Amino acid sequence: MDASSAVDVVTTTPAAIDFSLLGLFLSADWVVKIVMLGLLAASVWCWAIIVDKSLLYGRAGREMNRFEKVFWSGQSLEELYQQMQERPSMGLGAIFVAAMKEWKRSHEQNAASYLGVQARLEKVLDVAISRESEGLEKRLGFLATVASASPFIGLFGTVWGIMNSFTSIAASKSTNLAVVAPGIAEALFATALGLLAAIPATIAYNKLSADSNKLVTRLEGFADEFATILSRQLEARGR
Repeated sequence: MDASSAVDVVTTTPAAIDFSLLGLFLSADWVVKIVMLGLLAASVWCWAIIVDKSLLYGRAGREMNRFEKVFWSGQSLEELYQQMQERPSMGLGAIFVAAMKEWKRSHEQNAASYLGVQARLEKVLDVAISRESEGLEKRLGFLATVASASPFIGLFGTVWGIMNSFTSIAASKSTNLAVVAPGIAEALFATALGLLAAIPATIAYNKLSADSNKLVTRLEGFADEFATILSRQLEARGR
């Protein structure tokens, strides 16, 4: 091979392609870039929700344990109510305060109907449980959405990247790996980001949903027990 042929080979050798994650992102089509940024943002937001909910459920469980210990210690309901009013309540404390407010309001108004008081107490307890449940389950729906939608969004980026690869092949009239590889790498990167967002979201949603259901069950169980206690007191006063 003479010098001129060597020069021709060097000049026709394709430039080095950056296959780093940043390089793949920068070289990707604008549609694939939007898909990647969307999936990355969804993944970051999912982790923020996971951390926030894990801390919230842990704090809620500890608060419930402390409240139940005080509630069943034999302290009078009136004293406990005065203590709980002095600080913001959550979980069982919030349900207790809501029911006691209605209880005291009914007695201050000298409610004559036992059934009416009991019905109002049950309604107040149901509303308090719904409010606490809403706070516990808030933003879990986003995890479910990301878990189900992210693989399809990543697949869309994959299909788009492969389309670009075939377009490059048609334009260059060459099946050289240097022509095909960038588009395929972009496509696989989009798929990886979709799975990166979906897998943690799926696992976290199942775990956090189970934890939330356990906490809500404790709220409902305490509400039933407390309603029974108040019902006994209503019967005793009505005699």
